[in-house]
Amino acid sequence: MLFVFAAAAAFAFVAGGLMLLFPGPRRDTDYLVIGTLATFASLMTIFVVVITGVFRQNEGVFFKRRNLT
Repeated sequence: MLFVFAAAAAFAFVAGGLMLLFPGPRRDTDYLVIGTLATFASLMTIFVVVITGVFRQNEGVFFKRRNLT
């Protein structure tokens, strides 16, 4: 659940910052770029949270097989 709130906060922060940086009157393509970059930031936030959570475990990405013999 943490990554959902972190992604929403990253989206809002990046979108708000880019709205201030882009000069006014904005065209449709400006909003497209702002939304794309904000979505990229939120997806990267989810990726970082998930990857650090996986590597926080001792096993990492690859899991050991159980010996069935």
